[in-house]
Amino acid sequence: MAGGGFGDGGAPLKRAHLYEYRITSYFVTACIVAALGGSLFGYDLGVSGGVTSMDDFLKEFFPKVYRRKQLHLKETDYCKYDNQILTLFTSSLYFAGLVSTFAASYVTRNRGRRASILVGSISFFLGGVINAAAVNIEMLIIGRIFLGVGIGFGNQAVPLYLSEMAPAKIRGAVNQLFQLTTCLGILIANFINYGTDKIHPWGWRLSLGLATVPATLMFIGGLFLPETPNSLVEQGKMEEGRAVLEKIRGTKKVDAEFDDLIDASNEARAIKHPFKNLLKRKNRPQLVIGALGIPAFQQLTGMNSILFYAPVMFQSLGFGSDAALYSSTITSGALVVATFISMLLVDKFGRRAFFLEAGAEMICCLIAVAVTLALKFGQGEELPKGIGIFLVIVICIFVLAYGRSWGPLGWLVPSELFPLETRSAGQSMVVCVNMLFTALIAQCFLAALCHLRYGIFLLFAGLIVIMSSFIFFLLPETKQVPIEEVYLLWENHWFWKIIVGKEGANGVNGNVKGDGRRNQNV
Repeated sequence: MAGGGFGDGGAPLKRAHLYEYRITSYFVTACIVAALGGSLFGYDLGVSGGVTSMDDFLKEFFPKVYRRKQLHLKETDYCKYDNQILTLFTSSLYFAGLVSTFAASYVTRNRGRRASILVGSISFFLGGVINAAAVNIEMLIIGRIFLGVGIGFGNQAVPLYLSEMAPAKIRGAVNQLFQLTTCLGILIANFINYGTDKIHPWGWRLSLGLATVPATLMFIGGLFLPETPNSLVEQGKMEEGRAVLEKIRGTKKVDAEFDDLIDASNEARAIKHPFKNLLKRKNRPQLVIGALGIPAFQQLTGMNSILFYAPVMFQSLGFGSDAALYSSTITSGALVVATFISMLLVDKFGRRAFFLEAGAEMICCLIAVAVTLALKFGQGEELPKGIGIFLVIVICIFVLAYGRSWGPLGWLVPSELFPLETRSAGQSMVVCVNMLFTALIAQCFLAALCHLRYGIFLLFAGLIVIMSSFIFFLLPETKQVPIEEVYLLWENHWFWKIIVGKEGANGVNGNVKGDGRRNQNV
């Protein structure tokens, strides 16, 4: 296999066969509550594009864009919404999330995953209040910064929390609860936008202010969340860590898994500078794949551009205001369906299969959109109804492909790759890179749509070819591999074993003894 994996999860595991668990109501409740963090990210993704296409919002803050929109209300005009301050309204959140994730790393490692979830919910709540009360662009941007800090903390902690709480055999499905709540947040936001667009002149305030609802739910739920066993052991709370592990696994027979947690914790304590440790040769695969490659490529699929600006994009392509919001609601519904598909099947078929199969679909869809726009659209032309329906269908197919691959797996796979000693730092890098590319795409997409026109979709198609090749050659299969034994995959991968070499086998990850314990050679 070019990807260098182990077939159907045949990784050289040491103590994984001794792990025992059963699904308990305590475990399910904790994971559902924690996953609410995804609804913050999703609600903002869904609400931003809808609000920026509302006439009342544009008249108050962006009158030039409003006048341009009225001139081309039912005509195709790629440049209808090309305004850098308008896109800054969206992208400022992600620049704030980028910066805040480094503070989130410290809190997550030293105070626990639960603490970051609580901080994120408070900041997001404040952002929702400020945006709803905004009277000028400055207040809008300040509110977006608070929202960004909330998302930075939430996105840093929640995927880690879910991966650490989940048994290896169902980790993929459990981690994707984050993506599911993200998608549900997008869908609910689109329904809210559809309703508030008819409330004049303050409907947009209601859309932005309702961001306080998921933040409140996340905060209240977070107060009752248990900390993960991994984090408790990392903080030296051994008895409490074992008690939580027994409770979430539904059995007292957790010796093997708890021993692995202790080994990983001992190694983590030896690392005083986790960000510096990420740069070491033995951590090169996690850095390249988990911290840099996957989070950057997730945004370069073009999907978040569609989510940000679906109402705006559909209006630019000639849909009316109501039709644009309705069409974007359909696409976000397709995203929810795709997430359920991925949750059900990702632990059966594996991560690589979903990445590669869906990547081929996405390439075909983007080419189809680009060809249609090239042949049928021109400045000042009204959109034929049949072409509009075709575009919505193709975009829905694209969303279905993304929603079972790069969407959920872009968070799942990085959260699986890092050893405990660099896990918080690694996840911060994941969120940082993700937010950086999200912000850049958000800031540049409408300008690129204006200047490249249909070529923007061909650009995204070419990028998906590159990222699919990246997955094919460099990512081993991680399905059903215990999170504390993923490091063994690099030592047996056709390419990465050359890079990690002896340092990977004898460094902080240590030698593996006959009983599966690792030496702590630092």
